[in-house]
Amino acid sequence: MLLKALSIAKAFGPVKVLTDVSLQINEGDSIGLIGVNGAGKSTFLKILLGEMKPDTGEITRNTQRIGYLEQFPDSSEDHTVRDVLGRPYGHIEALKRRRSEIEEEMSRGGDVDWNALAEEITKVESQLSRCDAEDEDNQRAALRKVGLDDTEVMDRTMASLSGGERAKVMLSRIVVQAGDCDLLVMDEPTSHLDITTVEWLEDYLLEIKCSLLVISHDRYFLDKMATRMLEIDHGRSREYKGNYSDFIMKKMLELDRMEKEYRKYSSQKRHQEEIAAQLHKDQWFMTTHKTRQKLIEKMEAKEKPEENREITVRIQAAPKSGKNVLTCKGLSVSYGGKTIISGVELDIHKGEKIGICGSNGEGKSTLIKALLEQIPYEGELWVAPGAKIGYYSQNHERLDPRLTAEEQLLLVIGKDRRADARKMLARFLLVGDDVERPISTLSGGQRARVALCLMLLDDCNLLVMDEPTNYLDIPAKHAVEEALTEYDGTVIAVTHDRYFLDTVCTKTIEVRNGRVKVFSGTYSEMKGRPNVREVVMDADEYRVLSPFTNWVTGRKYAKGDRVLITPAEQKSFEWALEQGKLRKTGGRQRKKVAIEPKK
Repeated sequence: MLLKALSIAKAFGPVKVLTDVSLQINEGDSIGLIGVNGAGKSTFLKILLGEMKPDTGEITRNTQRIGYLEQFPDSSEDHTVRDVLGRPYGHIEALKRRRSEIEEEMSRGGDVDWNALAEEITKVESQLSRCDAEDEDNQRAALRKVGLDDTEVMDRTMASLSGGERAKVMLSRIVVQAGDCDLLVMDEPTSHLDITTVEWLEDYLLEIKCSLLVISHDRYFLDKMATRMLEIDHGRSREYKGNYSDFIMKKMLELDRMEKEYRKYSSQKRHQEEIAAQLHKDQWFMTTHKTRQKLIEKMEAKEKPEENREITVRIQAAPKSGKNVLTCKGLSVSYGGKTIISGVELDIHKGEKIGICGSNGEGKSTLIKALLEQIPYEGELWVAPGAKIGYYSQNHERLDPRLTAEEQLLLVIGKDRRADARKMLARFLLVGDDVERPISTLSGGQRARVALCLMLLDDCNLLVMDEPTNYLDIPAKHAVEEALTEYDGTVIAVTHDRYFLDTVCTKTIEVRNGRVKVFSGTYSEMKGRPNVREVVMDADEYRVLSPFTNWVTGRKYAKGDRVLITPAEQKSFEWALEQGKLRKTGGRQRKKVAIEPKK
């Protein structure tokens, strides 16, 4: 056992972030830590690492060789690569902290064992000296491993590197620490990596010997590296064996079981209470009803499943733009005498969902800006006159950091529509104080949701999106993906999210070496991998009012059955819905559904 946390609780003022979270990490473990934004994942990591003390609970650490990659590492533009690669955590930092503690004990004096302290500080200094000598070689080896020339980049500033080079420098931080620790803790390690680099990281993490604890919203990454999942939900933790896909299936079954048990318990308790009340009324002179009441008190109480608020996104397309939406022939973009992309041939039709992928620095954003005519280009570009374009930028340039979320929406819809603005923001789970705070104080996920709100107000039939799922937690990603799947208009999206490319996009464009390759199909199909046959979607709950058979699936339904229907299954239930054989209950759950391979 390397590390153990038992019944951890932590509050900030009146806000209880963690109430009962436990985890044991053993040698060889590979654990994915998930939860919605604000669930307390990063707080829990800081407690595990000793950077923050819990209010209650116990932490046991049997190793100091812990590596840590934070979500937003300090890598300012004027820092050199050498500065960035300096290990920010791990056993070297532990040695430095111990040296400071010993020096402080010596300075205080008093009744201390001077010989033991002197011997220990000598040992610590010797270990640090040896580590310093090895550090340079380890850092250079890490740079070479991710494909960078250590001689050329070591003393360059981060500002002088390309986007792709920066990503590889940040990746090499992981490599430096992974070879020198028993446990590697990572907070969103794939956030700013391109697909190629993420897939390299997945393979690398499978080879290393240290244990892993990773916060991530990348579903394919969690499927590849995790053998256990820990979910923090409403301040408490639940652990599941398996990867993310296993977790989804097991959680759905668990929630279904808990719901059935709670309904049965509530029904029995209500029935017994009615009997007790009737006995008390009919036989008021006896104590029979008290005996019945004691039986009720002895009933095993069943916990009601927590109700999770969900983002509800429905994107309405503007009037149709015509069959042909966008065409370009021989399109090229150059900058400073250098050709960024050339020979682009595209023919995009109404309703197509186009995913654009490629390594950092290859020209994906350049292509998008050219299609939007924001930068000069050569060649032919035609956009349908009826196309109403909505643009979503990953940098959220449209947001004014000085305004509140509410004020930002009122600029678009009018100052007299405050209730409408609040209603729209509430659909994205932005309520209360979050609506009234300046955008500069919101988290990345909250800003992304405000930017999505603005885009939905534009009444578009062509959405151009740059990293639409960045900063969003998994439930929010599901909501956006489901909305885009149902959307009648056309979508062009730059993304590194493989799950998004496989579940939303009908065509994939890969940008590589200044050229554009168009593939009719998903990212996995383009790479020659088995197509994704099952995806997780939000499903509306219906009750069967009269028996019927779904002739698409051949399944028979009886009166009173509960049916979960996802958008992908809606068409097969269309007849039953039109005939009034189903009634929506208002409930929603997640459901894994089979998706036929695209032809």
